[in-house]
Amino acid sequence: MIKRCEELPGQKLFQYVDSDGERGTVTSDDVNQYIREIAGEDFTAKDFRTWAGTVLAACALREAAGFDSESEAKRNVVAAIDSVARKLGHTRAVCRRAYVHPAVIASYLAGQPVEGTEAAVLALIRRSRQRKVSKRGARLYQYAQGKATRAA
Repeated sequence: MIKRCEELPGQKLFQYVDSDGERGTVTSDDVNQYIREIAGEDFTAKDFRTWAGTVLAACALREAAGFDSESEAKRNVVAAIDSVARKLGHTRAVCRRAYVHPAVIASYLAGQPVEGTEAAVLALIRRSRQRKVSKRGARLYQYAQGKATRAA
């Protein structure tokens, strides 16, 4: 079935021949609209690729285990990102910037690699978001109390 689809001309995501012999196409817009409809939220295929990239990076870093130096840790991160980039079909730079959540890398570099499960990655991301909000909230509270100044 897939082979027959690949042989159809054109650059659409999928092409098919319907029961009347007419060629139809499935575009990325069609896929994203379907995802939004079934999820009931504003998700796209890129959200799923980003999630997959983040979980794959967490797994790769977990497998890399510990490190003895900062340079070894950075090499392990590069190797993990390269592994994810190959699986997603992107470059290292695009993969790190757009498909791996920075909390996964930061956690590894802090010596606390996240377990390579979706639940563990989700918990890490939620904790990192709460810390950002808490830090921002604490800073705003200090400003409001006159205990901090705005230093440039």
